[in-house]
Amino acid sequence: MLEKLPTAVGQALRNTRPGLAQLVFNDPIMAGVGPLIRVTSAAFNDGDRIPVEYTADGAKLSPPLAWEGVPDDSEALVLLVEDADSPTPWPLVHAICWDLMPADGEIAAGALSHPGNPNGLGRNSFLQRSYLAPDPPPSHGVHRYAFQLFACDCALSFDAAPGRTALVSALTGHVIAKGCLVGRFERKWTPP
Repeated sequence: MLEKLPTAVGQALRNTRPGLAQLVFNDPIMAGVGPLIRVTSAAFNDGDRIPVEYTADGAKLSPPLAWEGVPDDSEALVLLVEDADSPTPWPLVHAICWDLMPADGEIAAGALSHPGNPNGLGRNSFLQRSYLAPDPPPSHGVHRYAFQLFACDCALSFDAAPGRTALVSALTGHVIAKGCLVGRFERKWTPP
């Protein structure tokens, strides 16, 4: 969708981005939360480029993810995927999954890409209950996509599929461990 934006728009907005400090993972409400959960992907290493098949330029699949180090007393596990470099005031939400098994585990490639898989999908920034594949504007620069995992001391429930605000409200005071994996993707301008 954003690949069709003119290059001039991407260039004009190049310095407009919330940054890593605005991620929920780095929110002051999470200060002092520990221990860290190790989040990995078979598709890319922390800080590396996300393969095209997991972006809007490819198959639009959510990448495979795995995690370990979830505390034994966890009652809920939440995955939140945000773009720290979207040309918006706050990070763009790419996925929310709030009902993962509260233990070490994994999800397969594409698990978030289809409504109904897995349990507890929340709303992304486009109000859809699915994975929003990385889709940065051309010439906007490198975007960092944060796959954030939060272990909670209580089960979470919502009246409707939560967005970022409702999720953060539910997490406040209940996160006992967290982890984060960051992948990068950039869409460079190519002449027609």
